Amino acid sequence: MNNEKLILAVDLGTSGMKVALITINGNVIDWEQESIKTIITPDGGAEQSPQEWWGAFLSATGRLLKRTGANQNVIAICCSTQGEGTIPVDKEGNALSNAILWMDMRGKSNLQKQLKGLINIDGVSLLNVLRFIRLTGGMPSPTGKDPASHTLFIRDTQPDIYEKTYKFLNVLDYMNLRLTGEFVASYDSIVTSWVTDNRDAKNIKYDDSLIRTLGIDREKLPTIVPCIQVIGNLRSDIANQLGLSKDVKVIAGAIDNTAASIGAGTVNDYEPHLYIGTSSWIAAHVPYKKTDITSGIASIPCAVNGKYLLTALQATAGGNLTYLRDNVIYHKDELLQEAEVPDIFKVLDQMAERVPAGANGVIYTPWLWGERAPIEESTLRAGLYNLGLNNTREDIIRAFLEGIAFNTRWLLSPVEKFLGKQINSINIVGGGAQSDVWCQIFADVMNVEIKQVADPLYANARGAAWIAAVGLNEIQFSDIPQLVQFKKTYHPQLKNRKLYDDKFDVFKLIYKQMKNIYRRLNG
Repeated sequence: MNNEKLILAVDLGTSGMKVALITINGNVIDWEQESIKTIITPDGGAEQSPQEWWGAFLSATGRLLKRTGANQNVIAICCSTQGEGTIPVDKEGNALSNAILWMDMRGKSNLQKQLKGLINIDGVSLLNVLRFIRLTGGMPSPTGKDPASHTLFIRDTQPDIYEKTYKFLNVLDYMNLRLTGEFVASYDSIVTSWVTDNRDAKNIKYDDSLIRTLGIDREKLPTIVPCIQVIGNLRSDIANQLGLSKDVKVIAGAIDNTAASIGAGTVNDYEPHLYIGTSSWIAAHVPYKKTDITSGIASIPCAVNGKYLLTALQATAGGNLTYLRDNVIYHKDELLQEAEVPDIFKVLDQMAERVPAGANGVIYTPWLWGERAPIEESTLRAGLYNLGLNNTREDIIRAFLEGIAFNTRWLLSPVEKFLGKQINSINIVGGGAQSDVWCQIFADVMNVEIKQVADPLYANARGAAWIAAVGLNEIQFSDIPQLVQFKKTYHPQLKNRKLYDDKFDVFKLIYKQMKNIYRRLNG
């Protein structure tokens, strides 16, 4: 490997920990991963163990460095993580509880109690809504799925933990704390605490009026730094444990959607990427702060200096396929005969490819955990529609893939309205982008060109590596479009256009007909 400079990029998602050695130019030398368990509680909670994150990082990184022998080439570490999580830590940096994840809805009532007024929108005072949007670009999620609600939930239901908390950290902030000992938040990780003035993209700062409105103690919030800032050297004990130099730098990094926008190569204004992982989103950099409250879309601070990132989030994408695998096809009950589960997702691709467009009439709505955009409704649930005696398991698999594509097309129109431009081409990344079949389905359903980024599974890690490279002055963000590589481009197939347009109309009609039933069942 000679003297080639490497970034140790960390990608901590909901499903697991990935670590990769990546060159300044974005080439992935090698990588390792470990799965992470999610704890779903009966009262609507979703948690993970921060200690398990850290253990997974150390063990995966140890294996990676031992196998490659590239210890002396590593010049920096940079993380990309799931966002909107909350970890209370004490002065020594110890986690005082499990991390509350982005899926956790337990703080919904605490938020409404804190922010209600005479005239309310989703339980939040209209005046508070206007104040939040003016200063931050968004507002606390009425579903309770962000740190603003998580913190209030801890304050109101776990006062002993709240009292002991030195800082409330997001997932990215916690990893940086363990790496450096510094209590910091990045420009993008702090956003969904909804306590910052984001009107100047180059100077994100706390706003005392928002902090008072949310009822959180100011001193429990970390210092804010840009995503590209070097926050310190790797702690000497960690460097020794991993066999790395004590001069290895740690760059602040970014949450997943910010990092993916870099790793997808879409750093120029108005260039969108589609990420398909456990959850999904469409995102694009824009030169302005803007909010579309009706669709739940906003542009928020990001890694590129002076820019904002339009982020349109959907709750569950690839998570639907994990559900299909674990709860239907390979559910561990009396019907499971196989001793070892194969690489089921490749098998799903092969089966789906045998089924014609339209899944022989079957339609799937992928709202396993509610939805966030273009509508924000926590009570929505997934459903299979129009099953008949002639339908097979193959049809259902194809319907799952198409349903997620329909859901993404639903999001496309408000994104185009937000950008003021028609979208004709999208770079696709994430684990789901490894599927050639699915990429073609997205192109056909959405009627856009889909550009499959090479090694799309590593987009977040590659984005983290490029953020580090910019922070170390090795490259500029403007260099990245020339560095990104593509595997294949998929064009819409004319033969499927009318069929998918018709089924998309039915997909939206299902939402209109079913939303009140879901509210009754799950409200």
